[in-house]
Amino acid sequence: MTAIRAFMEEHFKHFNARETLDAAKGWCDLLDGGGQMFLAMAGAMSTAEIGISLARMIRQGKVHAISCTAANLEEDIFNLFAGNEYKILPEYRDLTPQDEVALRDSGLNRVTDTCIPETVMKEIEDHIVQMWTEAASRGEAKFPHQFLNDVLDIPGIEDRFQLPRERSWVLAAKEMSIPIYTPGWEDSTLGNIYTAEVMLGNIPNHNGVKRGTQQLEHLAGWYKKRADAEIPVGFFQIGGGISGDFSICVVPMLIQDCYLEDTPYWAYFAQIGDSTTSYGSYSGAPPNEKITWHKLAPDTPRFMINSDASIVAPLIFTYVLEDSSS
Repeated sequence: MTAIRAFMEEHFKHFNARETLDAAKGWCDLLDGGGQMFLAMAGAMSTAEIGISLARMIRQGKVHAISCTAANLEEDIFNLFAGNEYKILPEYRDLTPQDEVALRDSGLNRVTDTCIPETVMKEIEDHIVQMWTEAASRGEAKFPHQFLNDVLDIPGIEDRFQLPRERSWVLAAKEMSIPIYTPGWEDSTLGNIYTAEVMLGNIPNHNGVKRGTQQLEHLAGWYKKRADAEIPVGFFQIGGGISGDFSICVVPMLIQDCYLEDTPYWAYFAQIGDSTTSYGSYSGAPPNEKITWHKLAPDTPRFMINSDASIVAPLIFTYVLEDSSS
């Protein structure tokens, strides 16, 4: 037995620790039974460098599709191109408003203890604006991640990477040809830039990037293909919000709105979040609430881990990667 698996099985006996271990074991059971895993990811996980473990999960066939916030999509690439220029502030809790102004005026955008330099956007902006313009002009929309894939295909672009390619989960997804869905893409730096370019008259229209409904239709086809092949699909959720609710709703949509009543429910569900159960909060909704929405069956394995995803997710990923069957 390898080190992380041995440690978790020895020490993670109760409370959130036990739930973490059970969720990891459930992931392995799903894969061992011929299933696949869908990952929904909110929060600033790319800035937290989740790619170190997630990229390995993707390349080893442990993750098969992803829904994420647009910030997670782009920040993985920003980190790949400029990670050595990020500024870490261990004392971030002590910053005054004046300190924040100084960071702002020096071109540093803070995410908790990590400052992303505004210059990182320039690494890809010229390339991607040209790609958007051509797509909008031709009326040939693409998914947001497909434009980033095109950037990664530019000859010699790898010479500009500041971090090892092995640490980029977006690059891993490209290599493994797995889809990345980004509902609410406009809520991102690149989404803001696209909108501004349209307003400035540099991009002719908004038709260069596929909209959320088009992404949902593609996800429905992805899920239905696996349902038709009797491949169970699990759902692992980091945080809450649109990346999770958008994607998990594909099952009730197929059942209730497409009238495909034989569509199987998600075969596994786990969520890492720090939101406690509360009134009306999606992030704080207990997994069994999803049964009423035709998302999960009464016997679906369900796990709710109330903890910090930047700590727990790498542990679970490493446990799954150290599965003896891998």
